[in-house]
Amino acid sequence: MAREVTQDVFAAAWAEGALAVDVREPDEYAAGHVPGARLMPLRTVPARCAELPAGRPVYVICASGNRSRTAADWMNSRGLDACSVTGGTRGWARGGRPVTTGSPGRSA
Repeated sequence: MAREVTQDVFAAAWAEGALAVDVREPDEYAAGHVPGARLMPLRTVPARCAELPAGRPVYVICASGNRSRTAADWMNSRGLDACSVTGGTRGWARGGRPVTTGSPGRSA
């Protein structure tokens, strides 16, 4: 089972430039995501996992934590250092942390 990290642990890592991967669907991502999070919908993780850098922690986030656990498990089975962010993007926003809207590759 993938390691889980709290919102506070993720926030500290994010502030230092950690790699965040959002595994929700594009419409969910566009509606609001952690600034700088890379979109990689869960269904694409097996095919795109190799795009992620080895040797660097990957913080996987979704809406609430379910899809991120699945994705982090998959990434870990492929040799990455992935962890799931508990509470997901909903928890991030509820904590008053910044959220960006818009599709990947464009600012909103």
